[in-house]
Amino acid sequence: MKKYFMYIVQCNNKAYYVGSTDDLKDRVKKHNLGQGAEYTKRYRPTKLVYFEECATRAEAEKRERQIKGWCRAKKEKLIKGEWIQV
Repeated sequence: MKKYFMYIVQCNNKAYYVGSTDDLKDRVKKHNLGQGAEYTKRYRPTKLVYFEECATRAEAEKRERQIKGWCRAKKEKLIKGEWIQV
């Protein structure tokens, strides 16, 4: 069964970039080679700081969109394991 991921990388400017993929290791590598998103190309290197495994591509993309809308403080709580969904 194929795996999908929602992930957060931290760029060298300390900003968080949220994405989704079916190959986490390769996607992070591409961000650091400048072959990922335009944003991460400008602010390399990146560091993987969080990821979640999802059952489907649609689920990973939905979670990506959700987290992209969060403020920085909320993303940091998620990364630190301090965010509790209610």
